[in-house]
Amino acid sequence: MVQYFLIIFWVLVVDSSFATQQYYDASECQFNTSNPGTRYTCNSIQQSCKTFLIYRANQDFQIQNLLNISALFQKNSDEMLDWNSNIASPSETLKPGREVFIPINCLCSGQYFESSLNYTVPAANLSFPEIACQVFEGLLKASTLIQANPSQDQHNVSIGGIKLHVPLKCACPDNNSSSTGVQYLVTYPLFEGDATITLSEKFGISPDELMAANSLEPKATIFPDTTILVPLKSKPTLNLNFPDSPPPTPGFLPTVTVENKKGTKLRNLYIAGSIVGFFLVLVSLLACGLYVKALKKWKGEKNLQSFTDRNSILSCSTPPSAQTGRSSPRSGQTGRSSTNSCLSPDLLAGIKFSLYNYSIEDIRRATNEFDENTKIGEQIYKGLIDNGDVMIKQMKFEDTKQVIDMHSRINHINIVNLHGVCYGENDFSWSYLVFELPTNGCLRDCLLNQPKRLRWSKRTQIAFDVATGLHYLHYCIFPSYAHMSVNSRNIFVTSKWRAKLANIGSSISTLASSTRNYNDINGLIAPEYPVHGSASEKVDIFAFGVVLLEIISGKEALEGNLLKESIGFLGGGESEGGCFDQLRNFIDPSLEEDYLLAEALCLAVLAKACIEDDPLRRPSMDDILKVLGRMV
Repeated sequence: MVQYFLIIFWVLVVDSSFATQQYYDASECQFNTSNPGTRYTCNSIQQSCKTFLIYRANQDFQIQNLLNISALFQKNSDEMLDWNSNIASPSETLKPGREVFIPINCLCSGQYFESSLNYTVPAANLSFPEIACQVFEGLLKASTLIQANPSQDQHNVSIGGIKLHVPLKCACPDNNSSSTGVQYLVTYPLFEGDATITLSEKFGISPDELMAANSLEPKATIFPDTTILVPLKSKPTLNLNFPDSPPPTPGFLPTVTVENKKGTKLRNLYIAGSIVGFFLVLVSLLACGLYVKALKKWKGEKNLQSFTDRNSILSCSTPPSAQTGRSSPRSGQTGRSSTNSCLSPDLLAGIKFSLYNYSIEDIRRATNEFDENTKIGEQIYKGLIDNGDVMIKQMKFEDTKQVIDMHSRINHINIVNLHGVCYGENDFSWSYLVFELPTNGCLRDCLLNQPKRLRWSKRTQIAFDVATGLHYLHYCIFPSYAHMSVNSRNIFVTSKWRAKLANIGSSISTLASSTRNYNDINGLIAPEYPVHGSASEKVDIFAFGVVLLEIISGKEALEGNLLKESIGFLGGGESEGGCFDQLRNFIDPSLEEDYLLAEALCLAVLAKACIEDDPLRRPSMDDILKVLGRMV
């Protein structure tokens, strides 16, 4: 009751200064949904105004100076320079992620405010979500772009040369600014790391003003890949002493995202949970005891002992995930209990890791009864849970604990998240682990998708991301961990073309299988492993070198020694011109001229060092990152 009174008080006192609030849409840019805040409504007396958008220098699409940005938004570069006085000249190359003010005329068109322009799709085909969410960085949602261009088929990739109508998001404040003093509502696309407090410091406004302008409750959550309105009372400026929003290049430590979307509901649940938590633990332990007693009667003492030896893996209900943001499945899910779960003794030492406990019915629905069309690998299925793509992996019960234990120790942006677990039906022989499934699938499929070729800048970023994930496993957890199964099918690519490592924690059984399948093909796995069975970080380095060769050439590693021998020209003895010619022949022809020869040579030399037969001559992941860090 007190909490609701505070919210009402905040609305009456703080919100009263904003007579024409807009609403914040928390759904991601590419989602085909229309919510309040997807577009800003004409609820102001003003039908037009001069205001601003924020755009960031975009390395992926070579929009890296005011000249490029001006051309994209059809603006005069000199006018742009006036509003961005901290930039020396229109041709100055901007650091990726550098924020720029775009002056616009915002008009009320029908029901919504918008700033319209036309965009000609380049020769490289782009989809509607890519144009809205990557080229224009979420300044409009993909669904808005589709609605604005009804003659184009939203299910097909846009054809190069087509001109699209692009209604960018904007809003005007009320004419009567005497009470608020707000002159501009700046449309700001949110990136990873943005929060209300950081935006307040960046623009020199209070968090309350920012929340009120977007009809947000106190301490509400905002998410990357959405937009927010920044109310300004004078000429817009950025606090240059405050770090710019970084491009989405991760560090080596775990990245913490913003809070869970359903903040108010979860806060109430957490308050209640903190009061009755102790009693729930007692009830859970009692229920576990009753369950074990029933299991003894059903399977007999011998089978129960076998089950106990398997450690009774812990799987808990929804955790208070206020600091995990989009890394966890959405809250409010139901039907996640299973009769095949039991609290382990780890509870007495403190719960280290919490998972959703899916029922077998959930898994069957997600995979359409394990339909062959949903199969994306050996005992791996693609599914849909709560409108989100997931990867469901069937594993032996005894292997499941190893994977869960491993994921309980890691939290990194370049490693696929484990969402939950299901313990089978009538026995414990098989379990199912539910992982996130990044939008663009595995790296191997991205390299094979010629109509939507993987640009060179994206390839170098993916190489850096994979190296960052491996560096984290090798150096940033204790004890250190060797992946032992790095390949282009265990690397997944997000909608932002960032890479994530998969198959963490199940390397022993996977590598054994790989050795059996490919023992007669040289060049796929480190030569010391089949001979000595030595598991070390150097095996990962060798595998990473093979992945680099695939990224450069587009060819698949199953071609074995041919892929390794194809860079033999780097061993010396060739003339300089001949070396470059052979390198050009080795590079994926689908790239055409979209690469820097010096970078390609650097990657090829790095790959050759990684696949040295002698593990002592291979570089460390620390050395590899120093090289790749200069390219991204």
